[in-house]
Amino acid sequence: MTTHIALLRGINVGGNTKVEMARLRAICADAGLEGVRTYINSGNVLFSTASGSTASLATLIEEAVTSEFDLEVPVLVKEAEAFRAICDSIPPGWRNDKTMRTDVMFLWDHLDMGEVAEALPVREGIDEVVLVDGAVIWKVDAANLTRSGRTRVIGGTMYRSATVRNCNTVRKLASMLDAG
Repeated sequence: MTTHIALLRGINVGGNTKVEMARLRAICADAGLEGVRTYINSGNVLFSTASGSTASLATLIEEAVTSEFDLEVPVLVKEAEAFRAICDSIPPGWRNDKTMRTDVMFLWDHLDMGEVAEALPVREGIDEVVLVDGAVIWKVDAANLTRSGRTRVIGGTMYRSATVRNCNTVRKLASMLDAG
């Protein structure tokens, strides 16, 4: 059995694309996934399975969501070890609170990390960015949020091929993986 995390993009944001977590757990279990758990309402699903690539598992969940909720929701699946590696790359002092905003932008596999690095609108002295395989970790102090280049990412091609979680959520999901 291999443990995975599925990240559903854009659900339960601003009252749109509503997906109930109890129903999401049920349809994932009905699709053959085991030990299905969710965390908060933003579409984080932990599960185990004996077979399937991350791409095929993403398709399985996307089809189940479409069937149950009549919604087209992109799903990104990461194996537990890949997810932990991304989490471990968040610098220890980076957090998400009233003084600082740290987000992890999980990227779909088709994006070229070199092109992503070149396209990032990082503003010197304002934004701090860590690039890791499959993700961009972006920190900005709260006082500089409106001056940050990360607002220019929203709506662009890269943003449409990513799903974002704050670092607190990423760390919690990693601890849930560790807890089994």
